Amino acid sequence: MNPTLHAARLGLTRGWMEFKHQVTSAQDMGFTVVTTAAFVVVLYFQRDATLPGTGLSLAAATLPGLLGLMIPINALMGAVGTLSVEREDGTLLRAKALPQGMVGYLAGKVVVLSISTLASLVVLLVAGLFLVPELAGTGVGGWLTIAWITVLGLLSALPLGAVIGAVAGSPQAAGGLVMLTVGGLTAISGIFYPITALAGWLQGLAHVFPLYWLGLGMRSALLPDAAAAAEIGGSWRPVETTLVLVAWAVAGLVLAPPILRRMARRESGSLMEQRRHRAMQRIG
Repeated sequence: MNPTLHAARLGLTRGWMEFKHQVTSAQDMGFTVVTTAAFVVVLYFQRDATLPGTGLSLAAATLPGLLGLMIPINALMGAVGTLSVEREDGTLLRAKALPQGMVGYLAGKVVVLSISTLASLVVLLVAGLFLVPELAGTGVGGWLTIAWITVLGLLSALPLGAVIGAVAGSPQAAGGLVMLTVGGLTAISGIFYPITALAGWLQGLAHVFPLYWLGLGMRSALLPDAAAAAEIGGSWRPVETTLVLVAWAVAGLVLAPPILRRMARRESGSLMEQRRHRAMQRIG
């Protein structure tokens, strides 16, 4: 068997094992559980409210944005946090020492982060079936749209998270950068309100990044066709949504491997000890 394919296969198995371990660890699941629970609570308190002038419940209008936001929160932050932390604790250095170890390492991380994100989305959708009556009327086309938007969202977020985790100087810096990025993009991407309410230059900026298109794609799957009137151009723009998300996925898949290989080549025991020493000095 090809060594690279063999390493990738082992990585897939490792990813599944890591996910099973993660599920049994309160510490590992803490952020995901709290985030998902918070989103479910939001739907619960909005279940009886309706959008003014419409018969659409507020929870139904909010759910697509929550689904779109959950993908970068779980996938992007998970990739950044895992990679930056495992640079510090020696996991990455041990993977580098194995034949094709980085291939298996990355395959495993893709599996565990993808499954974790998908599990959160499923939990939110199941809760939505009880709290959002309109969700029960979603047709096959809507569910298929959710599926392909989720796949493209993961392909867009995971490589970007790996790049940020590779170039960040410390887990703290990586986490701060991601929180700032996700928070800023959430504010301008029309996740929870029509983007047409923002200034034109902010709308243009939001169009560059995947988060706006993730929200738009989820709204197209779950909201009635009449709701497209609130969108730019009065359309869900499925072609543009697909093209932008595919472009981000391709860019990430092209850029991430060489950046990660460069970072892995530079890793050494002495460099890891230097970082630990500097961290201890800051604490002291």
